[in-house]
Amino acid sequence: MPIEPDGEHLRKAAKWISETRKYEPERTITEIIEKACLKFDLTPMDAEYLSNFLTDK
Repeated sequence: MPIEPDGEHLRKAAKWISETRKYEPERTITEIIEKACLKFDLTPMDAEYLSNFLTDK
């Protein structure tokens, strides 16, 4: 696995989440974020950031 600059995984995950939401509208944002965390090896803090950023509270 290549070494990437800080935050690159998070940027790629956000882009992937955006694309996934377009093509899989039936899935919840929580499901998509969970899958992104596994796919992009995100930390729990990254997951919380994405959840806060992408959900309406």
